[in-house]
Amino acid sequence: MDPNPTNFPILSYVMSRLPSLTPKTAADSNNNLDDLEQPPPLSDAAAASSVGPLGPQLLGQMPNLDDANLLASMGGAISDVAQARSVLNLIGDRPTHEEVDAARADLADLEARLSRQLEEIVLEPRPADVDIHTWRARQAERELKCREEAEKERRVVKSVIQLDEMHDAYERLLADAEKRLVRIYGGAGDAADDAGVAAAGDELNEEVAEILQEAYGKGMERVDLSGRRLRLLPEAFGRISGLVVLDASANQLSTIPDSIAGLQNLEELNLSSNLLTLLPDSIGLLQKLKFLNISGNKLSALPDPICQCRSLVELDVSFNSLTYLPTNIGYELPNLKKLMIQLNKIRSLPSSICELKSLRYLDAHFNELHGLPIAIGRLTNLEVLNLSSNFSDLKELPETFGDLTNLKELDLSNNQIHALPDTFGRLENLTKLNLDQNPIELPPMEIVNQGVEAVKTFMAKRWIDILLEEERKSNQEMQEQAQNGWLTRSTSWLKNVSGNVIGYLGTVGSPMAPKSPKDAYLDQQL
Repeated sequence: MDPNPTNFPILSYVMSRLPSLTPKTAADSNNNLDDLEQPPPLSDAAAASSVGPLGPQLLGQMPNLDDANLLASMGGAISDVAQARSVLNLIGDRPTHEEVDAARADLADLEARLSRQLEEIVLEPRPADVDIHTWRARQAERELKCREEAEKERRVVKSVIQLDEMHDAYERLLADAEKRLVRIYGGAGDAADDAGVAAAGDELNEEVAEILQEAYGKGMERVDLSGRRLRLLPEAFGRISGLVVLDASANQLSTIPDSIAGLQNLEELNLSSNLLTLLPDSIGLLQKLKFLNISGNKLSALPDPICQCRSLVELDVSFNSLTYLPTNIGYELPNLKKLMIQLNKIRSLPSSICELKSLRYLDAHFNELHGLPIAIGRLTNLEVLNLSSNFSDLKELPETFGDLTNLKELDLSNNQIHALPDTFGRLENLTKLNLDQNPIELPPMEIVNQGVEAVKTFMAKRWIDILLEEERKSNQEMQEQAQNGWLTRSTSWLKNVSGNVIGYLGTVGSPMAPKSPKDAYLDQQL
């Protein structure tokens, strides 16, 4: 796992001089010279041998690399490399390309199987003896179980891919460390820059402390901490109970403290463009939160308690690494009007999303959607829908799509849709339609090229023709059934009459034979 001297000559040299390099605590940060292994002064030959055949050339270009103070400074700058090396030594060598490709194929198969299972759950008819709420709860429970089982298998497969990604990140870390060492060797100019950054950090902390004090004293309702290179949000912010708007966007936050639950009056929270990998469950306690922006982070999943923010009107989770949404997101966010989930890796939408009756805007472009829930037509207030750039994954739309009668703007570009659903002509309010980069066959391309009104007219006429044909077939079947019924009754009556006549004639031909019990009836008939 050691750096290759050919690619990273300075880094290799420094790490060879500091083989016991380990992460240092804050208390030890001023003792770099004591921690540094202080070997006896190296001869030129010994120094050269420490980095292999490139050593003489390296020491010729950087003769001061033997300086103890400089080595101490460089050692502190590459502690992250030493930590990463230790971790990789523990978890193993990098997998081969074949192993990674096989793992990715297995992951794709797993996702496809999960998509099929979820579709089967959605399409399964509700038994007549089960009420709708109980049925939805069962569906949600089954969907959650399927996702959990798939997640267990996914972890095993993804471990190979993640190991490969860790080694790839280690390579990038080595390249960055090599550049840092070059800058450090450059001298006082870079040292001054580093001092400036540290001073800026101290000044920044003081500024945040002043904001906190002011917020306590004056009961501020709005706090703007955007673009301040913050690495953490102080726990004390959770005690500003009167805060209504908090903007902490464009920082370097990797976590949000649980104390955020104390912001009981918070209505707007902007955490976009940070380094968040997860959100605390306590975010679900923000009962007055209306606008939440967590776009541009590194989230792979949303916590289920986020569904408890029942006042949410706008939710932006775009540009993350989400693979799915919370199962009950549609059942528990009755006021949500705008949902932005674009630029993620979502393969399917939960069936509950069809219950977002207030939803007017849904952007799901640049995902991996394989389709839409069968009940998508329940979003009767939806006005703008962007499903573009799901590429080879999105191939068709459900027939209930025509129930989106308030839809005004629709983007289906860059997908693999061959035909619009027969009910498409019912979208009377549609004014903008983008079907570019699709292998559209229905309607024909000459109709598509004429614009949205031509498409609507064509599909509406087609829908009417389908209804008329179904009505004609239904009437024809009813007439056939009526005719068949009349013929059956007539034939039955004739059989009865003919049988009775034959019986009567038989008695006439044999005077001594006993009379049939039908004689009175036959007499009347004859």
